[in-house]
Amino acid sequence: MTIQAHIAALQESIPKDVTVVAVSKFHPSAMIREAYDSGQRIFGESRVQELVTKQQELPGDIQWHFIGSLQRNKVKQIAPFISLIHSLDSEKLMQEIDKQGAAHQRVIPCLLQLHIAEEETKSGFSPDECRSFLASGTWRECTHVQISGVMGMATYTDDEAHIRKEFRLLKSLFEEFKANYFAEETAFKEISMGMSGDYSLAMEEGSTMVRLGTLIFGAR
Repeated sequence: MTIQAHIAALQESIPKDVTVVAVSKFHPSAMIREAYDSGQRIFGESRVQELVTKQQELPGDIQWHFIGSLQRNKVKQIAPFISLIHSLDSEKLMQEIDKQGAAHQRVIPCLLQLHIAEEETKSGFSPDECRSFLASGTWRECTHVQISGVMGMATYTDDEAHIRKEFRLLKSLFEEFKANYFAEETAFKEISMGMSGDYSLAMEEGSTMVRLGTLIFGAR
């Protein structure tokens, strides 16, 4: 199947209220262009240098999402154009995003990355760390950061019950944070969970945003 056929199939099967982020990391600009010509406008990258290069080569109406671990010293390179950062996982990172947002006179939307998997290699706030971060209130002072929801990755396993449990945890944390801190914030609405292997389960458990690479571009 072509990229165009993959995107058409996803448009048929994924509800309109779920956003598809095409994970284009490590794929060449020509393949992204093919997806763009098929109607896809949101792409996810995980390396700053690769993202900056592609952003310069490709159409200006693409919404670029940053989905990898973000080093503070690289924020300034993506601050002028990034549409959403999925990986806000520390107060120091938030302060740097705020600083660079101010420098470019824009508010940068971010998701709180939560560590919901049992794998140590995954990054993000633990649920309790995130509770402390929100309770401290320092995020309220960062007027160039908009906290728009949560993001998490499930354990890489074939055990569907285990994956569902982790997705349910993320959904419950979203609801807890929404009730306690963002009840009046319409922008706090995203639950970014689900990738090519588990996105169907994620949508059943309340995902509003899925990150799909292999299903669109094929295996790397």
